[in-house]
Amino acid sequence: MAEILGITKEGTLKTQIMYKANLSFTQLNSYLSFLLNNNLITRTIYDGREGYVVTEQGLGFLQKHSELIELLKTCGGIKKSAASQKT
Repeated sequence: MAEILGITKEGTLKTQIMYKANLSFTQLNSYLSFLLNNNLITRTIYDGREGYVVTEQGLGFLQKHSELIELLKTCGGIKKSAASQKT
């Protein structure tokens, strides 16, 4: 979901999302439905066709996701350091 939100930051078409996120048509529809229902993306007109763009709420989700990933990286680094000190 975070990858789709990142892809839609500038607005994009459904097929571009599918290819950039490496999703099947069925998977894409499922994710888009979830993201739309939770107001993380919205439909828009992009290049004269229906597309999708991330909402403010979606950008907030993306920011929190990035923070969580960084926290997990940091925690993983601490565990590795502690383990290497034992040997």
